Amino acid sequence: MPRMNMLQAVNSALRCELQHNPSVIIFGEDVGKFGGVFRATANLQKEFGEHRVFDTPLSENGIVGAAVGMAIYGLRPVPEIQFADFIYPAFDQIVNEVAKLRYRSGGQMACSMVIRMPYGGGIRGGHYHSQSPEAYFAHTPGLKVVIPSTPYDAKGLLTAAIRDDNPVLFMEPKKLYRSAQGEVPEKSFEVPLGKAKIMREGDDFTLICYGSMVPISLEAADKAEEEGVSIEVIDLRTLIPYDLKTLLQSVKKTGRVIVTHEAPKTCGFGAELAATITEKALLHLESPVYRVTGFDTPFPYVHEEEYLPTSTRILKAVQASLLF
Repeated sequence: MPRMNMLQAVNSALRCELQHNPSVIIFGEDVGKFGGVFRATANLQKEFGEHRVFDTPLSENGIVGAAVGMAIYGLRPVPEIQFADFIYPAFDQIVNEVAKLRYRSGGQMACSMVIRMPYGGGIRGGHYHSQSPEAYFAHTPGLKVVIPSTPYDAKGLLTAAIRDDNPVLFMEPKKLYRSAQGEVPEKSFEVPLGKAKIMREGDDFTLICYGSMVPISLEAADKAEEEGVSIEVIDLRTLIPYDLKTLLQSVKKTGRVIVTHEAPKTCGFGAELAATITEKALLHLESPVYRVTGFDTPFPYVHEEEYLPTSTRILKAVQASLLF
């Protein structure tokens, strides 16, 4: 089985789906001949032609609007938004058209599409190339939100998303594009949406994470083990719908919960998880649910490392919980 980084895994998933389904269409800014700003679509236009992999003007509203029309007529568009930070001009199309088309049509029309976008910090992109807007879309009924953390999951989840009949926002942690590596099958396969993965078992804490926070969380768990604290690390993989059953099983075992993500703390997705866990498992909790997140400021350039959650910050939350 070949080893791939996350970019190669995404490219492999797209290639397999272009081969598997002639209705799959890929388009966006610079995704064709250039292969995308991160090269996620490299060589796909050359292999499948300009009618299936093509460039668009710099108009996110137009990109998603065109995808809506394609989906209505039976295609499976996979538009790319060059950076998640640029998604906002298409916000109206996504929340008012893409997410509501099935409901609005009484189930007569689907809006089967996957909107791919690199998100998050870690590459010195500054505040216009480092945002984590997942909570905006997790708040919108009708959308699925998926975030992989490994190359294997990137290929499997993206394949499942393209084959899903519902619209999916597929958010790729660009910090992990080349740093995350692992064995990935060359052939097509699916990782089911809505199923979390226990990355490391533990007894004392449940640490919930996703995307680029998964390796940070595993690092924190390794350090905590040296101090005699056992942390169970759970990668959500799918934010909407998320795997509440797996989370509650872990919480009832450990009694202590930390949620980490790099988006700002206020109204971040961790707040939803904390509230739901408190509602469903209050009597099993030994302390409050702690959140280790980005700060409620625009994403900084110079102080990027101070903004992003670290294993040290997670371990501080562990100590605070143990002292409660």
